Amino acid sequence: MPATPRLILTCSCEGTMPLDERALERAGCGRIAEGATQLCRAQLDRFRGALAEGVPVTVACTQEQPLFEEVAEEHGVTDILFANIRETGGWSADARAAGPKMAALIAAAAEEANPYEITSMESAGVALILGAGDEAVAAAATLADSLDVTVLIVPGATVTPPRRTVFPVLQGQIRKAQGVLGAFELTVDAYAAPAPSSRQTLVFEGARNGAVSRCDLVIDLTGGRPLFPADDLRPGYFRADPRDPVAVAETLRQAAGMVGTFDKPRFISFAPQLCAHSRNKTTGCTRCLDLCPTGAITPAGDTVAIDPNICAGCGQCAAACPTGAASYALPDVESLARRLRTLLRTWYQAGGTVAPVVLLHDDAHGTPLIDASARFGRGLPAHVIPVLVNEVTQIGPEIMAAALAYGAGVVRILTPHRPRHDIGGLEATLDLMATTGSAMGHGAGTIALVQADDPDAMEAALWPPAPAARDKRSSFLAPGAKRSLLTTAFEEMNQTAPSPARQIPLEAGAPFGAVVLDTAACTLCLSCVGVCPTGALADNPNQPMLRFTESACVQCGLCAATCPETAITLEPRIDFDAWNQPRRILKEEEPFCCTSCGKAFGTRSSIERVQAKLSDHWMFAGPAGEARLRVLTMCDDCRVQSVVNDGFDPHEGAPRPRVRTSDDYRN
Repeated sequence: MPATPRLILTCSCEGTMPLDERALERAGCGRIAEGATQLCRAQLDRFRGALAEGVPVTVACTQEQPLFEEVAEEHGVTDILFANIRETGGWSADARAAGPKMAALIAAAAEEANPYEITSMESAGVALILGAGDEAVAAAATLADSLDVTVLIVPGATVTPPRRTVFPVLQGQIRKAQGVLGAFELTVDAYAAPAPSSRQTLVFEGARNGAVSRCDLVIDLTGGRPLFPADDLRPGYFRADPRDPVAVAETLRQAAGMVGTFDKPRFISFAPQLCAHSRNKTTGCTRCLDLCPTGAITPAGDTVAIDPNICAGCGQCAAACPTGAASYALPDVESLARRLRTLLRTWYQAGGTVAPVVLLHDDAHGTPLIDASARFGRGLPAHVIPVLVNEVTQIGPEIMAAALAYGAGVVRILTPHRPRHDIGGLEATLDLMATTGSAMGHGAGTIALVQADDPDAMEAALWPPAPAARDKRSSFLAPGAKRSLLTTAFEEMNQTAPSPARQIPLEAGAPFGAVVLDTAACTLCLSCVGVCPTGALADNPNQPMLRFTESACVQCGLCAATCPETAITLEPRIDFDAWNQPRRILKEEEPFCCTSCGKAFGTRSSIERVQAKLSDHWMFAGPAGEARLRVLTMCDDCRVQSVVNDGFDPHEGAPRPRVRTSDDYRN
């Protein structure tokens, strides 16, 4: 049965923003109720009446979401959604033209993301406070009532002995630190306890190296180099400059509450069978290892391991992963692409006459800027559709390509002017999109960053005239697998582009490309097939053959690194004609047949290559050597029979000198 249409409740927020009900009706995103002016107060009964109808409800207001949820709970209703059309569209100097955008935002609210997993960390409140003087002891005294504290003072620091020992004060220098909230392990050198007779300052004696400290929290007040990369993203590690009392006080306040069970999203879904990191101790793809700012990703044999507790969710690994082994889960790419599809389809259905700008932003930086612009500035233009994501660095090329394919005029990604952490992965993705977009006829800057720290700077970047409407738009359904979405989105982006391309050269490191084979050097040993993680290279069980599927190649380089004949090189590119072809044959040969029984057991090139390499060896010289070379042209069974029947050892060398005995030296 068809789904029940949603009932859409809109409100002009006491007449502060216009409502284009005709645009909402054209969009077909649900049954549009009469517009309210104060739905959350004087007209709250309209909301209660909507709940009484027993139909799914969407409320176009997020400011009063807690109130609406409370009323819905009283009525036993759970199917209620919310969309913000005020700060994102209604409070704007361009509000009267924002009807299509409002309709798009309301329709997209019904596109719920796929569920994600949760990981938990346990903390009993065992805290290690690192310091260089009395400030660490003072901090410990502040936390002693809420945490089980130990103080570790750097060697050489001067510390006044406490009158009463309430918590341990030790000496030590951290050599190595690892772990996360609830499971830190630190290796300490110069570890020593103070002498009980310490008078003016603590005197530490009997220092030793290699002591191990395990704790739930680490509070670093040394003012030195942090113990972890991207230290502000490491759960359970708190760091403040001891010269800044305000920062120290805030750090101690946060640390005091870190006792109990703490849940966090498992940001990355990982399928190790798709990972192209390594095969047979040969390293291939290292994109995620190179980009992870927190050190959450480590090599683990042929694949990598991602620690969900350390992972801070920047998503650069997922954005760069060419196979889809690492994919973002908050939301996943399929959910995000589905939301983009709904936004852009609804925009045009509701009467949008220009190609909209898709503005990707996060909640921590982007949402406050958009809100401030709406309240104190011009607000967002009517043609700019904001799309909230968890982290802008999670945005991969598949999402950018999908946005253009669905009909976006340009894509903008809102970041701070100086991001706190490296965004090299995002910048590499923008370079890839600039190359491919230019080749397809999209103008320069079609996809770009908006780096702004205040609403005025953001508005300056977004208020130029809107792009002209797109003549061609796609409506493809996003595949669930990341790699499938990646190739599909690029194909659809190309088909809807101003001037579609057939082949696009790319820079090294791109996730697309071809395998170029030196057929003269290749012996069809098929070692490349054995290491290919995506099945781009394949054999034929019925014929000596090497086949290639270009759309599946991720340019990991394992095949080139493994090839014993150095017959393979990589060519980064997009070849849409090759993508649409079945597996093409790179090389094939007739099977080599045993010279004794005629059974096929290899390829002629491999047999000839082995004979050529061995012909100059002393074991294969002379009549005996010729016999050994002939044995190489036989199958396993015939080779054994030849050795036995002819009575020679294929590994036998020249006769060895007779062993001399004591009789040879007697007179």
